[in-house]
Amino acid sequence: MKVEKIVLRRMKMKLKSPFQTSFSTQYDRDFIIIEVHTAYHVGFGECVVSWAPYYNEETVITAWHMLEDFLIPLVLNKEITHPGQVDEIFSPIRRNNMAKAGLEGAFWDLYAKQSGQSLAQALGGTKDKIEVGVSIGIQEDMESLFQLVEQYLGQGYRRMKIKIKPGHDVEVLFALRKRFGNVPMMADANSAYSLEDMDVFTKLDELGLMMIEQPLGYDDIIDHAKLQAKIKTPICLDESIHSCEDARKAIEMGSTRVINIKIGRVGGLSEAKRIHDLCQQHNVPVWCGGMLESGIGRAHNIALTSLPNFLLPGDTSGSSRYWEEDVVDPEVTVSANGTIEVPKGPGIGYTPVAERLKKYTTAEKVFTVK
Repeated sequence: MKVEKIVLRRMKMKLKSPFQTSFSTQYDRDFIIIEVHTAYHVGFGECVVSWAPYYNEETVITAWHMLEDFLIPLVLNKEITHPGQVDEIFSPIRRNNMAKAGLEGAFWDLYAKQSGQSLAQALGGTKDKIEVGVSIGIQEDMESLFQLVEQYLGQGYRRMKIKIKPGHDVEVLFALRKRFGNVPMMADANSAYSLEDMDVFTKLDELGLMMIEQPLGYDDIIDHAKLQAKIKTPICLDESIHSCEDARKAIEMGSTRVINIKIGRVGGLSEAKRIHDLCQQHNVPVWCGGMLESGIGRAHNIALTSLPNFLLPGDTSGSSRYWEEDVVDPEVTVSANGTIEVPKGPGIGYTPVAERLKKYTTAEKVFTVK
């Protein structure tokens, strides 16, 4: 892959409705798109940072700094034959995983296009379709939540992920179970609880939830092991898992029975695939989490989810769930049976539309090979 230039785009897109979690409410998505250009192809990646360091330590400004001053200079004048090399080149730099993942993802897309493969094929994917669920933020009242669940069930989504926080948990989930019966449902706490909240978890144990995602500290695996030993509902780790090594330790300690793999959180597709393979060896199912991506990031998620151990519906919902207009053509769509077709065309299988990219770009910088 003889790179001629790399383009950074700071993007801002307005969400169709606010998205509230236990730690923040988002009205817009402020993120970064990376383009890697050769003479004949362009690879696209998405850096899924947010404007503030609430989910993890990275922000749009810090990721831009890392890409501009460290990561792009490391690869700009090198001959890259496989995207796995990018992962190796970045290994001396600690953390900053979302910045790394955005650039590495662009190289994966480029590699797949140059080799005439879909990104799913390049990763070793085996599925033609992936199952998807939907993530529902904290709502102001129960009727609004009921309406959203009805809407998404009608659209075919196969799993409801409900955001919870202290004071907005047990009653909410019991009401949903009473209203909708045995609909596949999980709770996502985004690290809002501690072991002192054991009464909450024992009550939720009555609901037959698919899992409780990241109930305790964002960097913890010890207390999660203590909690998992006391409840029957599977614990799914998200924020605690930044690498394959983290996943190994969590599995060995009994901290988790399910792992959410987010490409940005773990530093890229190469590491995501390693975590998938490790979990498959240990019979730990995985699913693909979402970061309110544009169609570019969504396409990478779809390709990753085509790997065989993604056994649970992920968060990769259709473009229309979040955007009036996405930046890719065609937009990502969910079928009536709650699945998304895995693209068979070269690379990510969706075409970024230049006019739309330009429309939502708030800053741009071009890096050329010297």
